[in-house]
Amino acid sequence: MPIKIPNDLPAVKTLADENIFVMTEKRAISQDIRPLKILLLNLMPKKIETETQFSRLLGNSPLQVELELIHTKSHTATHVSEDHLLSFYKTFDDVRDNNYDGLIITGAPVEHLPFEEVEYWQELTEIMEWSKTHAHSTLHICWGAQAGLYYHFGIGKQMLDSKLFGVFEHRVDYKRSMLFRGFDDTFMVPQSRHTTVDRAEIEANPELKVLASSPDCGVYAVMHKKKRQIFITGHSEYDADTLKQEYLRDIALGKPIAVPKNYFPSDDPRRAPNVSWRAHANLLFSNWLNYFVYQTTPYDISAVAKKPRSSKPKSAK
Repeated sequence: MPIKIPNDLPAVKTLADENIFVMTEKRAISQDIRPLKILLLNLMPKKIETETQFSRLLGNSPLQVELELIHTKSHTATHVSEDHLLSFYKTFDDVRDNNYDGLIITGAPVEHLPFEEVEYWQELTEIMEWSKTHAHSTLHICWGAQAGLYYHFGIGKQMLDSKLFGVFEHRVDYKRSMLFRGFDDTFMVPQSRHTTVDRAEIEANPELKVLASSPDCGVYAVMHKKKRQIFITGHSEYDADTLKQEYLRDIALGKPIAVPKNYFPSDDPRRAPNVSWRAHANLLFSNWLNYFVYQTTPYDISAVAKKPRSSKPKSAK
């Protein structure tokens, strides 16, 4: 089944060229079916690349998905035109009265800051609190996962000695989890971050369960016991050349950066990257949509607001 996205979103042509079934709004109107309503809070600076990456994964599913995009109004994006934001994005004020089958909160390049010093932290906490009563399932990605663990459960982040950068082997710790149904014993995930979370602190919380991890990267996937909040520390959504572009950007800026691990053949940046994570990335999002959204969300989407989650914010000031 297709993903429904705005008619003129740049992702439409990209995904169509990749043979991913995209349904424009005009055609979707004629469909007598209730699609899954997914809201994407895009915190990444390069919004077009990010919205395309997530649209690709959400569209590779037998389920019909209707994607809406929001950005924070308390931060002015500098890597995308105002026309693009006005054409395709809403703000939280525009959607706060709506209910969604799923919410995705992306990562953001602000991990060097304490959470409370992030420009849009207050707005983000309002959205995360709202998600407990207006989104059936919330998927937090990378810094979004760290922010969610901190806000909902008081679990902080720690700086790493050096940037975790490359594609790393991960392992499923809890093999009964439907999120990792069909996964191999080990799978590869791109990572690009300076911070981490403490596994012992997560495991000390009876409301949380570690689902997958890596000896090099630490915790990868965490789930709330009610299965409506999921926290993913890596970037399975990354394109083939995303790490390459980050590497070249940092080289150009004169920043100290190592060649991303397990990415370029023979660690040679002149060679095309080796994509080793795409199949499991598609399976991860397909499992989330099927088992944690479609199989359990109310058919009457207004009923989502009647099923609040019980996690109590512990870090709210």
